[in-house]
Amino acid sequence: MSINKAILVGNVGKDPEVRYLEKNVAVANFTLATTDRAYTTQSGTQVPERTEWHNIVAWRGLAELTEKYIRKGSQLYIEGKIQTRSWEKDGVKRYTTEIYAETIQLLGKRPEQSEPNGVAVTAAPAAAVQASPETPVPGAAEDDLPF
Repeated sequence: MSINKAILVGNVGKDPEVRYLEKNVAVANFTLATTDRAYTTQSGTQVPERTEWHNIVAWRGLAELTEKYIRKGSQLYIEGKIQTRSWEKDGVKRYTTEIYAETIQLLGKRPEQSEPNGVAVTAAPAAAVQASPETPVPGAAEDDLPF
């Protein structure tokens, strides 16, 4: 068995680059910064803040979401797979490691301004269901307790 999964929470470093390939398949590329805070050890040694930059690749629907809603500075939660690829340029073999996004969630507060095309980024609030002690939760009967 093997697992290849990366989970990142960070900020977008620059506006995503989105391209459309054959059959109108979208692919987005952008960088995501994750930062470890500075701290002082018990012995008094100061460890500076450290930022790691990740190359993110999103395909199809996620690339379209990226194009519409993600901008430099956006805070994101990303789950994906780590992939390394290589190519040759000017006789030199080059390598890069990328996170192929499988899930992208926008975090932080919503932008107050409209997008350049005039469409505001908004979402309908989720319906909240609250149960009071007098109101039974639908589908839950005292006989059906799992323990």
